[in-house]
Amino acid sequence: ADCRYTCHQECRSLIQLDCRRPGQCQSQLSPEGTLLPACSQNVTQTVEEKNPEPPTVQEIKQKIEKYNAKVTNCLLMKLNEDGTYTGFIKVHLKLRRPVTVPAGIRPQSIYDALKEVNLAEMTDKRTSFYLPLDAIKQLHISSTTTVSEVIQGLLKKFMVVDNPQKFALFKEMRKDGQVLFQKLPLTEYPLYLRLLAGPDTDVLSFVLKENETGEVEWDAFSIPELQNFLMILDKEEKEKIQQVHRKYERFKQRLQQTLKEARGKPG
Repeated sequence: ADCRYTCHQECRSLIQLDCRRPGQCQSQLSPEGTLLPACSQNVTQTVEEKNPEPPTVQEIKQKIEKYNAKVTNCLLMKLNEDGTYTGFIKVHLKLRRPVTVPAGIRPQSIYDALKEVNLAEMTDKRTSFYLPLDAIKQLHISSTTTVSEVIQGLLKKFMVVDNPQKFALFKEMRKDGQVLFQKLPLTEYPLYLRLLAGPDTDVLSFVLKENETGEVEWDAFSIPELQNFLMILDKEEKEKIQQVHRKYERFKQRLQQTLKEARGKPG
């Protein structure tokens, strides 16, 4: 009656008011005019999304046939008897920071790959260097290969000994002239995404980048790595400052030119 408090019906039993006239307030709280409709009409509720049904073997077969019909090279997908399938994906490496590799180790040979020899475990010496920007690695994977396994496989091929948690796999899409990146969960299956998108890498491509979302696990980095990060951040900061200076210098020149032209016009 005094405070004109309004609440939902579901919330009524939870309300505790410091009423000036408790007896009158309790009797006045019951009229329907003080109650709003049910919460479901006013509060956004979390809706549990139903996972789509996995495709049948026949549907997978049709998708693979459609996919292979568009392939212009020999990188076809192959359906196995157990319903799984294999194929190829290309991963662009866009790493801005140096990676850690064993020092004084020869490149991995075909023999090492077949015997699954881990050359990184043969020495404790480490060194850091930058991978070539936008290097591309082609992987032959299965439909059961997860994003986590793809990341670990890439690091192994380049003999990178950094913690895999430092990296993330993104899918790159182009839409309306814009390039969109989306981080893939570690349990996602890249080959299935490739199958759905088709072989055209302009529609969908995969990119390995630093994992910059969430909290950074600084304990996973060594002291030399942290020092390198400071040097890189300092360099990036100076470059950004120069970009801002150049941007406003060009803006200043255009303004001065516009004012000069305006003064020369009659009226």
